[in-house]
Amino acid sequence: MCGIVGYIGARDSVELLLKGLESLEYRGYDSAGIAVFDGSDIAVRKEKGRLAVLREILKDSPVSGNIGIGHTRWATHGVPSAKNSHPHLNNKNDIAVVHNGIIENHEALKKFLQEKGYTFISETDTEVIPNLIDYYYEGDLLKAVQKATKKLDGSYAIGVVAKAEPDKIVAVRKDSPLIVGLTDDGNFIASDIPAILAETRDVYLLNDGEFVTLKKDSVTLCDVDGNPINKEVYKVQFSAQASQKEGYDHFMLKEIHEQPQAIRNTLRGRLDKDLNLSLDNIKFSDDIKKLYIVACGTAYHAGLVGKKAIETLAGLPCEVCLASEFRYGEPLIDDTTAVLVVSQSGETADTLAVLRMAKKLGNKVYAITNVVGSSVAREADYVFYTYAGPEIAVASTKAYTTQLVAFYLFALSLAEQKKKVSQTQIDDIKNQLLKMDEVASSVFDKTEQIKALAEKIAGEHDVYFLGRGLDYIVAMEASLKLKEISYIHSDAYASGELKHGPIALIEDGTVVISICTNPDISNKLSSNVKEVLARGAKTIGFTSCLSDTAAYGDVLELPQIDPLLAPLPAIIPLQMLAYYVCTAKGFDVDKPRNLAKSVTVE
Repeated sequence: MCGIVGYIGARDSVELLLKGLESLEYRGYDSAGIAVFDGSDIAVRKEKGRLAVLREILKDSPVSGNIGIGHTRWATHGVPSAKNSHPHLNNKNDIAVVHNGIIENHEALKKFLQEKGYTFISETDTEVIPNLIDYYYEGDLLKAVQKATKKLDGSYAIGVVAKAEPDKIVAVRKDSPLIVGLTDDGNFIASDIPAILAETRDVYLLNDGEFVTLKKDSVTLCDVDGNPINKEVYKVQFSAQASQKEGYDHFMLKEIHEQPQAIRNTLRGRLDKDLNLSLDNIKFSDDIKKLYIVACGTAYHAGLVGKKAIETLAGLPCEVCLASEFRYGEPLIDDTTAVLVVSQSGETADTLAVLRMAKKLGNKVYAITNVVGSSVAREADYVFYTYAGPEIAVASTKAYTTQLVAFYLFALSLAEQKKKVSQTQIDDIKNQLLKMDEVASSVFDKTEQIKALAEKIAGEHDVYFLGRGLDYIVAMEASLKLKEISYIHSDAYASGELKHGPIALIEDGTVVISICTNPDISNKLSSNVKEVLARGAKTIGFTSCLSDTAAYGDVLELPQIDPLLAPLPAIIPLQMLAYYVCTAKGFDVDKPRNLAKSVTVE
């Protein structure tokens, strides 16, 4: 969601703030701003729109100073506008705050402060924070922030500067990510590592309830009561170059093409050429009789594939749940149940809430995530890192395929433990998985054909995807990718359900894309395709096994592989299709409207 950057040190802060915010643009935003102490006052420059708009404002109205905080906002409370943009000030304009998250009790706090004489100019929940800090301020900024946060309900990562104490930045996190970057000539706060990667790889990863005071030559941490916290410096393993486009037109295209290497990275050290399997000391107790897989969005689709793999190979019943639904339902959890959460960023708000709920109930929690040191990684009992590398584009590609690899490895490990299928069958899947990087690479040979298909459907208003079994899950993820970045209305249906309602949507010229990778049910899908053809549909087939392809207007051949593993290579050309439709329409591939990379609010 929103992005935070702060700097205090020997250098001018403005360009460091802007460059840091530019590195967070992938998170999604609709306005941007900075607050800088210029030696006499806190100068704020902010406006709705992209960072380019803010840069133009700074050209006309420059500011400089060695301490500052910056923010890119994704609107929750109040429309995108200058007054709703961050940073927000108190009434006296001498305390500035940037905030990610949602203050759930802001209306009550606002009423309380209004009764004390405070006024408000924005529609945001955030504006209560600088005024609440002001209310508690008695000469010690840290103590005022600590007292204020005791009154806040909800999620937050907060950065604060004050005119009265121009030698420090105070920051705190609760349920929203925040890190500290350490350098020889100053220190940073940021909501994600890429914001400070050009300056340092030495960071502190803050936990919930940890406060940090940054000065130009020191960083101190404590809890809400002022008790000191000692923390080890975390060395970021990936480079700033990994967060660059490296000659590709967009991050999404780069990340699609990085998938073979990402698959190798996920397998490395877990499955070797002798078919030895090791899952990073992750252990599954024989007492576990049911597994809940909980995730959001694309990760949820990965969970659906994982359910099929685990049930097929290990016979362990799985239930896949949307995190936002699971946490407010009444799941049947007991001491024979485990929870597996999936989150690319490791900071997804609803997924984190499920993790904490499960731990509170005493259940073992397993996690699949891409981000080392993320909240999910730190709080789960067992964590499996996908090692996909930084994924910048909002639409997930390599994070998804490496999540599939993770699930296949989990399924294989459980299969060996439970011995529900033969070792020969297990070894066959292992051998095919070891060659998955080559299978994925072969898809790129179809690039020109995929581009041509994209040109054909770029002008459509509606596109429908069909599939059966695992192909239906591929269809769901393909549909999500298309709608995310091209804004074409797109739905996915289990093809056997076509006659139970969705076929009413098919008319002359409707585009229907079908996916078929399982020869055992290919004849069924062929029948469904003929049904939509009879009603005038234009059909496109992505298939590795359809014998009757004459009816299709277009067919793209998928790699032949065990149907259980087929969702992985099958999704790659469909990711590419969405990408090339988006570029044909001239839209911003990496930053689609209304979306954010990491959803850190409910």
